[in-house]
Amino acid sequence: MIQQTFQVKGMHCASCSSIITKKLQKLPGIESCDVNFATEKANISFDDTKVTTKDMNNEINKLGYQLSSDPHAEHNMSDMKSSSDKMMANGEDHAQHLGLNLSKDEKLEELEKLRVKVDFGIPLSLLVFAFMMWDIGSNIFPNNIPEFPIPMPLFNTISFIISTIFMFWIGRPYLVALIRFIKYRVANMDSLVGIGTFTAYLYSSTVLLFPGIGNYFALPQYLYFDVAIVVIGFITLGKYLEARSKLKTGEAIEKLLNLQAKTALVVREGKEIEVPISEVVVGDIIRVKPGGKVPVDGVIISGTTSIDESMINGEPVPNDKKSEDFVIGSTMNKQGSFLFKASKVGSDTMLAQIVRMVEESQGSKAEIQNLADKVSSVFIPSVLVIAVVTFLLWISLGTYLIGFSTAFSYALLSFVGILVIACPCALGLATPTAIIVGVGKGAEHGILIKNAQSLEKLHKINMIVLDKTGTLTHGKPTVTDIISLDSSITEEEILQLSASLENNSQHPLATAVVAKSKDQKINIQEVSSFSEEEGVGVKGIIKNSHVEIRKPASSETHLSEIAKLQGQGKTVIIVIKNEKVIGLLAISDTIKPGVQQTIEKLHKLGIRTAMITGDNQKAAEHIAKQVGIDTVKAEILPQDKSNIIKELQKEGRKVAMVGDGINDAPALTQADVGIAMATGTDIAIESSDITLLSGDLSKIPQAIKLSRSTIRTVKQNLFWAFIYNIIGIPLAAGLFYPIFGIFLNPIFAGLAMGLSSVSVVSNSLLLKRLKL
Repeated sequence: MIQQTFQVKGMHCASCSSIITKKLQKLPGIESCDVNFATEKANISFDDTKVTTKDMNNEINKLGYQLSSDPHAEHNMSDMKSSSDKMMANGEDHAQHLGLNLSKDEKLEELEKLRVKVDFGIPLSLLVFAFMMWDIGSNIFPNNIPEFPIPMPLFNTISFIISTIFMFWIGRPYLVALIRFIKYRVANMDSLVGIGTFTAYLYSSTVLLFPGIGNYFALPQYLYFDVAIVVIGFITLGKYLEARSKLKTGEAIEKLLNLQAKTALVVREGKEIEVPISEVVVGDIIRVKPGGKVPVDGVIISGTTSIDESMINGEPVPNDKKSEDFVIGSTMNKQGSFLFKASKVGSDTMLAQIVRMVEESQGSKAEIQNLADKVSSVFIPSVLVIAVVTFLLWISLGTYLIGFSTAFSYALLSFVGILVIACPCALGLATPTAIIVGVGKGAEHGILIKNAQSLEKLHKINMIVLDKTGTLTHGKPTVTDIISLDSSITEEEILQLSASLENNSQHPLATAVVAKSKDQKINIQEVSSFSEEEGVGVKGIIKNSHVEIRKPASSETHLSEIAKLQGQGKTVIIVIKNEKVIGLLAISDTIKPGVQQTIEKLHKLGIRTAMITGDNQKAAEHIAKQVGIDTVKAEILPQDKSNIIKELQKEGRKVAMVGDGINDAPALTQADVGIAMATGTDIAIESSDITLLSGDLSKIPQAIKLSRSTIRTVKQNLFWAFIYNIIGIPLAAGLFYPIFGIFLNPIFAGLAMGLSSVSVVSNSLLLKRLKL
């Protein structure tokens, strides 16, 4: 089974995605098909032994749609890596394998064609609209508004010529859609506009060119060329504004891609050679100079520097880097020159993976979209039925009440108005445009959201469970306290003696002591007669003094200093010199900076917090008390973490789990939303719904705020889209005319239809201004 993403050409409204989905799902070998109108992409799972891309195109080409391969997204589900390798073998850069540039070029070309039509059509539409309002006004207020200056026969002839240009050039897509509707009985939004405007044009042309027919059937002499002109003009303007707005929704990915380095300074045979980024291979040694971009991912082998990684994690402060530190492709080198070894290139780099994940997320569907999709799928047929029934009612009942000529005018205007104002586009754009902007906004701030469902679920979260080690804390032992018990010996001397002795040990606590001495730039002294007793401590001779470091004996744990430190969950070791206890070292996993402020922000958002850890109860409670966490679950085995999540869910809580280790994966999967730290293991990130790129917990409140704002925007969009159609269709049908004397001219219907989609996309774009 193959899963492939295709670019879809020819979609003009939400009903188009429904048509394509229905047609393709009927083909043998198609397992699933998800067509997204906003991104103009189709994610299709299919058996390539039963159906091919050619078969799919044969099914939908006749309806005006076409699938074209989106190479970056194509992958065999059993071997994703091989596809990435193939793409690199072809020497494509990130932007090309992501299919973004080609897609955007095509969209810009389409936008330019629309702009030419708008530049020609809108001035004429406005002029005709003004003449129409003048004519109506002079008939209603003959004493206040002068009579229309152009003789009506001449005006009708001019209108006929202009409407013919509009109908067969600017309105050509609507005529093509009308022909396809007649031929294949498949209708979309363009079909409705085509039926409506061509009906007005055909009727008016018949009455103008063959007046005898109009007289024979006693048809009204008023012509509706202005309706065809202005409706086509306004709808084309709406499509132009919508297309322009939709281009802006994908700017987050484009910004990332535009930051990519184009070349790399590779060291080969002792010489530094500048090569295109596509020629860099794993294992290459690369030089990066001050002010240059890091071309690919890798590990520094010599030199120190500071690197601006804001494009990845959203943090403005550059990160200091030294030998053996990891560097990310496309980030900016600020200061020093350094050499690094390429470890990931092409589609394997972090940037490529981020872009791929963001694109997949933007193309996914939220559950809230299902209602809009169901409505859109039956919308067009329903509107056609309503339009025909309304026309017949006006002809039958209207003729009896107001005479045939007047009734026919209202019947025709209602028929055209309903077809023009009915707009599934606003419904179809309501959810995906907000999701696209929301996911892009998250990516800009180092918050990677796996799919739309994750973003939707996150806004409902009322409980966040955090793993302690590596999430709340740094995940490595650190010397936190140095206490001298001898007034003649300083804390610095105690650390020097301890580090000198521990430098000969491989124990994790010994590593913490040595690291502390390096931080304080304390010199290591020579040790002789070193010995280590496993589970007890180490001893040796330093400058003729016998020095020993060990854990406290049971008889010593009652000492106030030791008891106090152990009460805080810290590991205490005793430093002895010449058989006299001279000091204590306390070692603990330290809390990451900003954790307390993050917990406070979560509380302000109405979210309770819990900590889950395998550590002892005292250590866990001490950490929780320091940062303000509500509930502590300590001494929990890795396999039991997911059970804790289940228990909280049974209590009716919507739970998010935050973790970074392999042992967190089951809990991350069990939670309603799994949040992984990108500094953690690959399996934890794979199991999560949201990834925090910088491993910064302060991004959790940001993610929740983003989720709530995005879903609020989706609901606003859906509300206005539904209200627009619920009010607009009856208004166009003339339902309010007998009661209030209100009747909607198709011209205003066309303007409203065009603006409805633009308003939805514009509302979604407001998310870009959200301050996280």
